[in-house]
Amino acid sequence: MTLSPRGSELYDAYVFDLDGTIYLGEDLLPGAAELLGELRRRDLPVRFLSNNPTKSLEQYVHKLTGLGLAADLEEVTNTVVAMVRWLQAEHPGAVVFPIAEQPLIDALTAAGIEISDDPARIDVVIASYDRTFAYAKLQVAFDAIWFHERAILVTTNPDRYCPFPGGRGEPDAAAVVAAIEACTSTTLAKNVGKPDPAMVRAALAGLDVDLGRCVMVGDRLGT
Repeated sequence: MTLSPRGSELYDAYVFDLDGTIYLGEDLLPGAAELLGELRRRDLPVRFLSNNPTKSLEQYVHKLTGLGLAADLEEVTNTVVAMVRWLQAEHPGAVVFPIAEQPLIDALTAAGIEISDDPARIDVVIASYDRTFAYAKLQVAFDAIWFHERAILVTTNPDRYCPFPGGRGEPDAAAVVAAIEACTSTTLAKNVGKPDPAMVRAALAGLDVDLGRCVMVGDRLGT
């Protein structure tokens, strides 16, 4: 694959979504390897983004490498990273209740962010893509937001579902947000995932580029 002569003049950095854009399930999508190879041949910065908070950055690098696409940790960002950075910047010292899987919980702990399931102490309820979501978690969120009137609701990503090969999928973070909003009458205070600019800023951290001279490639305009 070759790019047009103007390709390197149009954009200074290229940011790609992963699931549904570079790969679907365990398979590379057509043209992905060729395009990325050409961008790297031209020494153009490449970054990868994912709204999926159920994997660590190391897992993404391992998957990309296994698909034949060399990638470094600094080139990959997901909503786990974006959420930790946002909390540190906007709510330092906050006590959080993550409705989330282990990668986000581990990252919050590593960053020194206090986690609690005591509704009387929770400042921020984090609704995430959580395949262990249960009524007990909903009750804690309800009590922290509605009964104690102290917590805000934020989310790692606004995706309604996560796409799988064969046209299948499973409920994503938006389903958890909807459940909490329905019973508390609260509204979401912040989404840190795509398409929020916080995600792109996190991905491009360390690169001396103007956001206006970067291009983002994804599979769904809403996320």
